[in-house]
Amino acid sequence: MITARPRPATRLSDAPHPIRPPAAPAVRVRPARTRDATALAALSEPFVRSGALRARPFQVYAWHAGEFLMAEAPDGTLDGCLALRVHPEPTRDGRATGVLYNFCVAHGRQGSGLGARLLAAALAEGRARALDTLFTATTGSGRLFLRHGFVPVSPHRAPETWARSLDPRRGAKVLARVL
Repeated sequence: MITARPRPATRLSDAPHPIRPPAAPAVRVRPARTRDATALAALSEPFVRSGALRARPFQVYAWHAGEFLMAEAPDGTLDGCLALRVHPEPTRDGRATGVLYNFCVAHGRQGSGLGARLLAAALAEGRARALDTLFTATTGSGRLFLRHGFVPVSPHRAPETWARSLDPRRGAKVLARVL
């Protein structure tokens, strides 16, 4: 009698009972409300201290809460946020624009795809609002933005009042994406 040995699985999906990593807790992306201002400010604070975000008074979070998308864990914890301001003035070439700002993901959630979900939600919101272009400024590498179709542009292509508000000492790169 010849006994055959099972061939070893070459990929995880080939195994009889594939081992899957535990799923990350479900996160809901939703518009922020005024009552979320304290959590938005608290999430942003470590990024302000590190220099990654500009300091903003608490009132900005309260008055402009409606501009924020937030990623909320099932327990109500705020894991990330990103604001989209529809800019009142068109660009020099007449395009309707928006500006993304205050993008942050809690340190324990970075690398989980949460930032990509927030950015995708902001892009969808920009399209729903019939914006032609979204702009952002980053002092970091901007890799996530670049992977999602943003390209470096001159600040002169952005809405003039927003471009003037950028602090040149921060060395931020301006990126844009046509929607």
